[in-house]
Amino acid sequence: MRYKQLGRTGLLVSELCFGTMTFGGKGFWSVIGQLPQDAADTLVGRVLDAGINFIDTANVYSEGESETILGKALRQRRKDVVLATKVFGRMGPGPNEVGLSRGHIMQAVEDSLTRLGTDYIDLYQIHGFDALTPIEETLRALDDLVHSGKVRYLGCSNLAAWQLMKSLWIADKCSLHRFESLQAYYTLAGRDLEREVVPLLQDQNLGLMVWSPLAGGLLSGKYDRDGKDSGEGRRVNFDFPPVAKERAFNVVDVMRDIARDKNVTVPQIALSWLLHQPVVTSVIIGATTIEQLTDNLVAPDVQLSAEELARLQEVSELPEEYPGWMLKRQSMNRFPEKEEV
Repeated sequence: MRYKQLGRTGLLVSELCFGTMTFGGKGFWSVIGQLPQDAADTLVGRVLDAGINFIDTANVYSEGESETILGKALRQRRKDVVLATKVFGRMGPGPNEVGLSRGHIMQAVEDSLTRLGTDYIDLYQIHGFDALTPIEETLRALDDLVHSGKVRYLGCSNLAAWQLMKSLWIADKCSLHRFESLQAYYTLAGRDLEREVVPLLQDQNLGLMVWSPLAGGLLSGKYDRDGKDSGEGRRVNFDFPPVAKERAFNVVDVMRDIARDKNVTVPQIALSWLLHQPVVTSVIIGATTIEQLTDNLVAPDVQLSAEELARLQEVSELPEEYPGWMLKRQSMNRFPEKEEV
């Protein structure tokens, strides 16, 4: 297992992160996974033995059960893990049991610490953008958590480029701890992140954690453009995240060819492509079976040649949009040719 620096911090995290959205299965989250404690114990033990030191969850997953199950699964190995969780989603019926207000954050972090059975969270992430709460209020509350020792680093998820940049500016202006990472959707079937967010991450030196690297199972090789599938997988009951499917299946066709030539699986190609992208810090893998997990763990060993990367680039690249094509045009010839040695 290889490890990468998380953003500009001194924290090293494994290039694969284990996601626990499949733990519990309470309420809405039953369509994602319904793993009980014993199955979770097995999977967590396997990922730790494989060298993964990065595990991600959220308070909203299975209405808190995912955190509880994960906390029990870690037990004495907590110190070996960079533990990440999130806050934002609704955790109760009350009007203030949702969002990123100071009140909700302060209550949510205490509840997460209790469920996880720990006295600190390594990476505390906002799970989205709260249009009601001023960003300053959210950032000051998070900064207080870092100063208190209950949280060590801050991250965010699912923010637009302007929202993330505004947050970084406010943190800098007010001398607050800033977000050090973004958790976002990014796959061969959905490269929208490259338009605005990827340049921001590179410019501001933020880490990138990728969620749903198989596009909700669409890049698993189980599905085809005729709507046929194996009868298994998340997309049978939960068709998310949204993708341009005809375009995605063109990508899958190329992935199948490359996987066949390399004698690997289609999911391993999808994960390997992400691990070849310089902006990616860690790819979040989830599993409902030990077989799925074992397959995913091999992905870092799959090396893609320049030719294979070029084939995947050609079939999956984004169509040009304004102002991207204008920026590209106007930047031409701005750098002098390097002198030949």
